[in-house]
Amino acid sequence: MVLSDTVIAARDLVKDYPGIRAVDGVTLEVKRGEIFGMVGPNGAGKTTTIECLEGLRRPDSGTVEVLGLDPLRSPYELRDMVGIQFQSAALPDRLRVWEALDLFASFYRQPADWRTLLGQMGLEEKRNDYFGKLSGGQKQRLFIALALVGSPRLVFFDELTTGLDPQARRAMWDLIRDIQGQGTTVFLTTHFMEEAERLCDRVAVMDHGKVVAMDSPASLVASLAAEYRVVFEVEPASQVAPLQNVAGVVRVERIGDRVVVYGRRDGLIGGVVSALESQEIHFTNLRTEQPTLEDVFLTLTGREMRG
Repeated sequence: MVLSDTVIAARDLVKDYPGIRAVDGVTLEVKRGEIFGMVGPNGAGKTTTIECLEGLRRPDSGTVEVLGLDPLRSPYELRDMVGIQFQSAALPDRLRVWEALDLFASFYRQPADWRTLLGQMGLEEKRNDYFGKLSGGQKQRLFIALALVGSPRLVFFDELTTGLDPQARRAMWDLIRDIQGQGTTVFLTTHFMEEAERLCDRVAVMDHGKVVAMDSPASLVASLAAEYRVVFEVEPASQVAPLQNVAGVVRVERIGDRVVVYGRRDGLIGGVVSALESQEIHFTNLRTEQPTLEDVFLTLTGREMRG
């Protein structure tokens, strides 16, 4: 098979459920060797989209090609080249960790060494434990190992680090970079904007079944043209209104003792500190904050909570 630079190509995907259009004309392309992320609020259509790409759901219209194949017409050929970690999954409670990995490895022609995966996932001490006795985070790491045991050319991670503590999450980020370094293409969905910003070469933002933005995290942040922030605390009686007159300041917000000054980056912090000192305003815990992918996400999808 001739390797193409395009690993996933979706065109005008539509998927309807009774009373709702879950996926509404999604078009995207994932290149070989990249980490591609998809983010969006609950109910945005991320999981349905990824299931269409995996061949687990049939779109009502549109086309999908994965590794040059139609997932619905060539499911068995694709399964030997693709790994999948599901958002929700389960195994028999009395199945041991090593048994699950050994079983899944037997499904593939050229599996990875599952013993090595045990170490990479921090599960060596749990190899003889029953699945039902594992913690939520340990189960998550086992499912990630199962997605990798077939030495896939493409791997899907749906909510990769949900249930993992911060230390395990960062260890998983290192593993994903290692996977990419070995030439595997990674497609992931996540609710952690920091995760998408640190890991992904490109990110698609979904909302109401549509891709509302798609680019590298840095380009998405730059396109927002959001203000930089200087954050600090002052005494209750302090008057911070004069900060509004500092060059580059767009607006000043105060909530109790906490003050946030928004403005253009060049010279912002120097101007704010000079103004505070000239007005003899005592301040503490000063720090700067730059726009992030979370700012992009909230701007594009809104701040209201969704179920």
